[in-house]
Amino acid sequence: MPAPVKLLLATSNPGKLREYQALARGEPHGRAIELALVPGFERLPRFDESAPTFAENAAGKALHYSRFVELPVVADDSGLVVPALGGAPGVQSARYAGPGASDANRVRKLLEELRSKGVSDRRARFVCVMALAERARVLAVFSDSASGELLDAPRGTQGFGYDPIFFFPALGKSFAQISREEKNLFSHRGKAFRKLLEFLNSPG
Repeated sequence: MPAPVKLLLATSNPGKLREYQALARGEPHGRAIELALVPGFERLPRFDESAPTFAENAAGKALHYSRFVELPVVADDSGLVVPALGGAPGVQSARYAGPGASDANRVRKLLEELRSKGVSDRRARFVCVMALAERARVLAVFSDSASGELLDAPRGTQGFGYDPIFFFPALGKSFAQISREEKNLFSHRGKAFRKLLEFLNSPG
């Protein structure tokens, strides 16, 4: 039986680690994946996620933290893209309502922006770009998305971020109303992570 693949996640967020561990367990085929946080992440020099694209931020972050550890590093950048707002909040999704803002603050600002501009096109998509790097070299970059529509008001109590106002037509619910298993199956992050797993399990 092949040895498990050990990866380090470039984040200080244990919730994100648990989400990826659940995704890895949900894919029983191929080599086992062991995920852990980058050791001492908070004490390492911080990577400035100020690039204009998800891909640049993800690759830059993976590259940066791979310089401090021996094992391969996975980093992601994700956010909500609203075409009617010129792609906003986009790479600024986590910082959309300013530093220290809550998820509720960000949702409120987005809904106010839609209302103030009289936006009728409610299409939106969640985007996730994931990068894998080892010893200051990017090995691969993966991306995927989930398309939906923006609601007028939050629905559901699951999930985080913009999930309560992101309506997913395929299930007829917001991302905050679906189970973790459903979200792992359909979400931008789940689909991008499965591409990473396919890469790790490919021969050669």
